[in-house]
Amino acid sequence: MQLVTKSRALIASALVLGVTLGTLIPSTAQEAGKVFELRTYTATEGNLENLHARFRDHTTRIFKKHGMEVVGYWTPTEGAEAEDTLVYVLEHQSRAAADASWQAFIADPEWERVAAASNANGPILAGIERKYLRATDYSPLK
Repeated sequence: MQLVTKSRALIASALVLGVTLGTLIPSTAQEAGKVFELRTYTATEGNLENLHARFRDHTTRIFKKHGMEVVGYWTPTEGAEAEDTLVYVLEHQSRAAADASWQAFIADPEWERVAAASNANGPILAGIERKYLRATDYSPLK
């Protein structure tokens, strides 16, 4: 009888521990799952149109070449950011895939030429911010 009670207590403890660890430590499937990358670029003064041209004419195509799927591009509608900010979202199959794509993109000779040409008269970017996001279970975009 005492052995049965100890066994049940051990099983219950193992279940609680398993559930707790499962919620605190991401599973391999979660780590390997699709991620979205939110990027905000601030152009140097007077260079937002040059930044748009670089994305329109070159960057989007080079992204695709390296497996980077563009969800969309946006600019703020009001305030000071409307003059110098580009926001975009990329979709990646995983965080590891994102890292590999960025490494390939940065090393791409075509990108190196495009970046050099667009910065020939001085840098067109003042800053870059990025966040990786995972869709919620109720998000229409997954």
